[in-house]
Amino acid sequence: MTDITDYKTLCEQVQQIARETGNFIRGERAKISEKDVELKSAASLVTYVDKTAESRIVSALKEIIPESGFVAEEGTASEAGEKFLWVVDPLDGTTNYIHGISPHSVSIALKEGDELVLGVVYEIGLDEMFCAWKDSPAYLNGKKIWVNTTSEPEDTLIGTGFPYYDFDRVDDYIEAMKNLMKNTRGLRRLGSAAVDLCYVAAGRFDAFFEHALHAWDVAAGVFILQQAGGKVSDFNGGGKWLFGGEIVAASENFYPAFYKIIHKQLGEKQNS
Repeated sequence: MTDITDYKTLCEQVQQIARETGNFIRGERAKISEKDVELKSAASLVTYVDKTAESRIVSALKEIIPESGFVAEEGTASEAGEKFLWVVDPLDGTTNYIHGISPHSVSIALKEGDELVLGVVYEIGLDEMFCAWKDSPAYLNGKKIWVNTTSEPEDTLIGTGFPYYDFDRVDDYIEAMKNLMKNTRGLRRLGSAAVDLCYVAAGRFDAFFEHALHAWDVAAGVFILQQAGGKVSDFNGGGKWLFGGEIVAASENFYPAFYKIIHKQLGEKQNS
């Protein structure tokens, strides 16, 4: 069992697990056919690769912290831990993967009590390892990364994701996108929220927003972003981004202006 107070060593072990899993996922790509694709919903896909990758990750993480619990997308493990909880997405961007495009990633985070203490996102296509641990900077392939410093919308590039099962807020979502299209350098929809958040951490994007997300989509990416100087909230400025299904994420400087735009269209409407 690992010394779980040594977060750096723990993070190194998790990176190795993520890389080995990513290598497996990469190697299976040529073997995937339509018969291997299952529908969780109209636009939510899963394959044996997702399930096998998750099982491998869970087994490896249990060796590191045997008493830990798991929240994992494909349900190979769903159990509470008294103190430690792994939040795992074995393949974020499955639709991209099936269609042979990037990004797609392995995302692993660790909660200690109510606090995130570790995040690893391995983007498989570009072989990019994003990581951070408690009290550390954020890293990309061993080099420190930081958020951008711009605060003006016209200087920013925004990441987002399109609704794929919860369409109740599509009209408001489109209005928010219209505002951003008109007032920023543009919008990008990559298909992996974990990678989107890491791109904000690395200064490639200046902000990201999406709704109808799950904890495993965002936990690792958010922690890495926070360690890189970013800020996150839900659409109403609160802290329900992990299990609340919605997120506003940006560099510290740009967050106030960005949040204002998103909250106006997607936040709770106040009675007049």
